[in-house]
Amino acid sequence: MKNRAVVALGGNALIKKGQEGTIYEQFANTREVAKSIVKMIQSGWDIIITHGNGPQVGAILLQNDLAKDVTPAMPLGICVAESEGLIGYMIQQCLSNALKKARINKPVITLITQVLVNKNDPSFSNPTKPIGPYYNDDEAVDLLKEGYQIMRQPYGWRIVVPSPDPKSIVEGNIIRKLLEDNIVVIASGGGGMPVIEKEDWGLEGLEAVIDKDLAAERLAEAIDANVLLILTDVEKAYLNYNTPKQKPLEKVTLEKIKEYYTQGHFPIGSMGPKILAGIRFLEFGGKKVIISNVEKGWEALQGKTGTTIIKT
Repeated sequence: MKNRAVVALGGNALIKKGQEGTIYEQFANTREVAKSIVKMIQSGWDIIITHGNGPQVGAILLQNDLAKDVTPAMPLGICVAESEGLIGYMIQQCLSNALKKARINKPVITLITQVLVNKNDPSFSNPTKPIGPYYNDDEAVDLLKEGYQIMRQPYGWRIVVPSPDPKSIVEGNIIRKLLEDNIVVIASGGGGMPVIEKEDWGLEGLEAVIDKDLAAERLAEAIDANVLLILTDVEKAYLNYNTPKQKPLEKVTLEKIKEYYTQGHFPIGSMGPKILAGIRFLEFGGKKVIISNVEKGWEALQGKTGTTIIKT
């Protein structure tokens, strides 16, 4: 069996800290990411790419809000699909060009992906995931009257939506077949679109978002990946992060990382979902999980940097 890896790009991969997020900046950053992925492919890895979408879908939601009196605003699921398309287009084009330059004949395709969730997931009765623009106090009152759930944050009020746990990738078999046909697939961007299965109807989308790292793990299960490579904005996972006792993790076993996880070393809003995704992947049967900086993906896959989690 060939080496298969799901490469999960964090939201910082295409828009760096301090950048405006122009399309030119995003394309330049995507070209840099593509160089690392080409090296993986040259070394014999079959790659599936997934990615975050926070900055991009946030911009789409803001555009929705500003233009709502001119044209109908689109629901959240449609906005996620839009972000999958625009980010997928950038990765698809930049990676295709980089592969061609390296004389590698390997097609790249973006697949808009649906992710099945449980209709009784507890997050639907307790939404906690903030999305979209910030609102002032008067706007927040109007949102409450319109039926939105909102949460106060440091820069104002934001709408909060459910973030259900992903159960499976609807297009998993299609992605697997494309991979077996020597195609690089970009899938489940931004966690994919959450859907439920309704009797006598079929699939139906929801006003919710799925954590991208947990969705990446389900994607890794769907293709029987050996490695889940999670690329973010830090080079390693840490114990006691951002404290005087901060300690980087280099190589750690599944048993030990579960212990650290239950001790609360990895906050829900940052490293927590990545560690949980890693635990699930190894328990499913994956070989290893690697967490590192998006700019050092190739080095991390070689074991030169990053945090590597193994079964024993």
